[in-house]
Amino acid sequence: MSEVSTPGATATPAAAAPPAASAALRAVPRSGWHVATVAAARRETPNASRLELEVDGWPGNAAGQHLDVRLTAPDGYTATRSYSIASSGPGTRVTLAVDKLPDGEVSPYLVDEVRAGDMLEVHGPLGAFFVWAPVAETGDARPVQLIAGGSGVVPLFAMAQAHGDADDPVPFRLLYSARTPDDVYFAGELQRLVGASAPFRLDLVYTRRAPEGWRAPAARITRETLEAAVFPAAEQPRVYVCGSTGFVERVADWLVELGHDPRSIRTERYGGT
Repeated sequence: MSEVSTPGATATPAAAAPPAASAALRAVPRSGWHVATVAAARRETPNASRLELEVDGWPGNAAGQHLDVRLTAPDGYTATRSYSIASSGPGTRVTLAVDKLPDGEVSPYLVDEVRAGDMLEVHGPLGAFFVWAPVAETGDARPVQLIAGGSGVVPLFAMAQAHGDADDPVPFRLLYSARTPDDVYFAGELQRLVGASAPFRLDLVYTRRAPEGWRAPAARITRETLEAAVFPAAEQPRVYVCGSTGFVERVADWLVELGHDPRSIRTERYGGT
């Protein structure tokens, strides 16, 4: 996503993690400050960049976690912002996808100025509840529903990619709301996941401009759109929702109205500068 306004994630409402989730949480690596070298930087969308970081001493991270980036000006002024991680697993390579906020302190620099070879300070991995792990680790075979608004797809992409990499048998779905086809993050990777052996379904909704010949006109997600695209409540899915505060609250309310157990809905909101 862009910047995480509520570090970590909370259930809706807050609830103790079930035994299967506790097994996954025990495997979440410890956080710390690290020096990261930008290995690659490229545009992800017209307003966002994908950064590949080589992070010295990085302990690996679970799918869905985030980190803090700290920038220090020559006069000593510092600014720290949180960003979801688009990658997961062991190793020292970390992927971010940063959306530029026009009045931001940190995101414009990361999107427009950062180049390969630059150094950044990062703190992480962070977050324990908004994470996913394969059924082989958790024993939880319930289907997983991901719902993303805009750059909120970043941590959910990490989950979908981890699901595919593990060839996990649990059914996965992603309902993804984007402004236009140009604003879809990880477009190629998501299409490859649709064709992979791990069960994965992608439902795209465009809010401002849909591709020519698209099955529906551009419009925001409605309660009816949501109901038609997500696993029904009777299947007791685990649900992860990420996006702007308004998007997340609206979707979470609709899910509860549709009969989903609030304890199975995990949310993360983005904002900040």
